[in-house]
Amino acid sequence: MPRRFCFALDLHDDADLITRYKAWHEPGQVPGPIIRSLREADIQALEIWQAHDRMFMIMEVGDTFAPDAKAAADAASEDVQAWERLMWEFQKPLPKAQPGEKWVPMTRIFDLGEQP
Repeated sequence: MPRRFCFALDLHDDADLITRYKAWHEPGQVPGPIIRSLREADIQALEIWQAHDRMFMIMEVGDTFAPDAKAAADAASEDVQAWERLMWEFQKPLPKAQPGEKWVPMTRIFDLGEQP
């Protein structure tokens, strides 16, 4: 069974920027090297959901996914770093994010499957 990670991030509250950010995430618009880097890390499913200027990312990963290895591969990839710089034009940290933290991990507080 895949593991699931959820993250939150804000965008600058600007309708034009949000429209452009969404356009970058339409099918076929994310550069191939970015998609490959996700798949090579054993990220099996990844969705981004929007509520106004807040984004939620839901990521399901396989057994070989290692967050530290993914972070190291991203740091070493010119393509990923260029994508991150581009996305940072639209993104801003959550109010209580740590310095340099972009996507903030979320903690699950309820699971219907655990209820009697």
